[in-house]
Amino acid sequence: MGLPQINIEFFGRAVTAIKRSQLGIVTLILKDDLLTEDTVVYKSIEEVDLADWSPENYDYIEKTFRGTPSKVIVERLPTLAEDYNVALKRLNNKRFNYLAIPQIGGVAKDVIVTWIKTKRDNEKKTFKAVLPNVKGDHEGIINFTTEGIKVGDKEYTTAEYTARIAGAVAGLPFTRSFTYYEFPEIDSINEIEDPDAAVDNGELILINDGENIKIGRGVNSLTTTTMKKTEDFKSIRIVEVMDLIKDDIRETFNKHYVGKANNIYDNQVLFITSVNSYFKDLAGNEILDPSFDNKSLINVAAQRLAWKGIGTDTSEWDDDKVRKMSFKRNVFLAAKIKIVDAMEDLSFDIAI
Repeated sequence: MGLPQINIEFFGRAVTAIKRSQLGIVTLILKDDLLTEDTVVYKSIEEVDLADWSPENYDYIEKTFRGTPSKVIVERLPTLAEDYNVALKRLNNKRFNYLAIPQIGGVAKDVIVTWIKTKRDNEKKTFKAVLPNVKGDHEGIINFTTEGIKVGDKEYTTAEYTARIAGAVAGLPFTRSFTYYEFPEIDSINEIEDPDAAVDNGELILINDGENIKIGRGVNSLTTTTMKKTEDFKSIRIVEVMDLIKDDIRETFNKHYVGKANNIYDNQVLFITSVNSYFKDLAGNEILDPSFDNKSLINVAAQRLAWKGIGTDTSEWDDDKVRKMSFKRNVFLAAKIKIVDAMEDLSFDIAI
């Protein structure tokens, strides 16, 4: 009798989706010799001991918490560490949303880009990274490019301010996007000559509207679109919603189905029904478009191909037959959903 339990699980996740969206986790990789621990987890800036970090590293942690993430994981490396590989290995099985490395430079940036792409594309992790001046061309890489960031008497490099950016985006609720998010502490920046071109180039930039320093548009580094990765994938907010949905569905499936339910059509239908209820609840919170038919279903094409792959003749099978013929331990599902983005552009024609 798994259906009610699964529905309750998904209902809880849908109800808390907006709240959870502003409780993102940031990971910082910092080089420092004062602390002997390799990994430290902080839930607030009050937990950070000034004596444990260099003034610069303490500042990076404080800047991250300004964005109100739920916690900050700090992976410490010795100051003479040649690369970040040891810290990346420690992150393999941890859960976080955004990675920032304020001291990064040179070829190390390309290593992190490759690591994030591999984790997302091959291992289906929902990791993302905020990096300075990279050619990521990927929804998991946020390419921050603003330079000359002055806060009081201090000028920050682009790399150094990625910690602040990561904390800010991790603390955003689904009720707004990152576009026009303001940074009141910043006094001035090196303004980009052509902000529209920068955004089109997959750059996350700060702009000065004459009164406030704020994000130009909440985009990641993706510039090359395909049939599978459309324009929507360029939006930081939409990718964040996609990641939350992936995590919710995967975790609920692993908790209630893996090793606990036989792979038959009826059990697949129970799971699909629960997922569709979850989509409906997300639509009620305007995370998905309530006017769209957000549905999951058995992926007939993939299931037919699996049977054909082991030499089974499926030419006489209609789609309904394929749906009911579950394949070994595999569950082939697909979904069509419409994620709601925030209002950002206005076209307003007034006739006189």
